Amino acid sequence: MANRSRVILHADMDAFYASVEQRDRPELRGLPVVVGGPSDRGVVAAASYEARRFGIHSAMPTAEARRLCPEAVFLRGDMKRYATESRKIFAIFRDSAPRVEGLSLDEAFLDLSGTLRAIGSPREVGERLRSRVRKELELVVSVGIAPVKMVAKIASAMAKPDGLLEVAAKDVKDFLSPLPVRRLW
Repeated sequence: MANRSRVILHADMDAFYASVEQRDRPELRGLPVVVGGPSDRGVVAAASYEARRFGIHSAMPTAEARRLCPEAVFLRGDMKRYATESRKIFAIFRDSAPRVEGLSLDEAFLDLSGTLRAIGSPREVGERLRSRVRKELELVVSVGIAPVKMVAKIASAMAKPDGLLEVAAKDVKDFLSPLPVRRLW
């Protein structure tokens, strides 16, 4: 008998645009990199983890990011290149699960419900997916696994950077109860 419980995996690339820039331009590795509108009227689209240490995050005005970290490398970004990388990422996602629902260029829900016997445990699927993305694309993806989308998305955010967090159905209440409301998606 097939397992009928829902199992949702949320895969979210870590600092996607900034990570692509650092991968393709080795001189940027280890530096605080900010991708987005480079003028002070622009907005941060992505910040490397080195830049996040200064409090820089996506959707922040570029002027504020410059105040927080004047030595950061500010890049306009290349949406065509990010879209090309996204297609490669989503090919891996589709190879990993029978049902994939994209949310943006760099994140998706993968429905693993009823697939335990065919493709392995949710944790095994998540680890294989993370390994393939790292090996084939030299990028990092964090994964959350849960019985519902919202909890899987929160779990992937809590697994960042470069992690996997699985929340069993019986643990959802205990997982969510200590979190502040702002964590809800």
